[in-house]
Amino acid sequence: MEQEVPVIIHGEHDVPSGEPREDAALAGQLKEIGQTLSEVVTSFRESESYDQLEKIYEQTKEYIRKNPARAMLYSLGAGAFLGLFMRKRR
Repeated sequence: MEQEVPVIIHGEHDVPSGEPREDAALAGQLKEIGQTLSEVVTSFRESESYDQLEKIYEQTKEYIRKNPARAMLYSLGAGAFLGLFMRKRR
């Protein structure tokens, strides 16, 4: 059973409810960040790097279709190596 516990930090309860809080400013900042990210993604998709990544992706898919057992062994080996490398040491 979960319960919500109200937390009041540094007198936030003293702000009158009629005054707009920083919600409008936060919404404006989020909108600006969203627009910036959209511009960055659009410019990346138009770049040569994106075309190279798509080409590599298609080559990888084709290799996996032609050699499924070998691809599975490679991924199992990489997973085992990373698992041993990143495990906690006691």
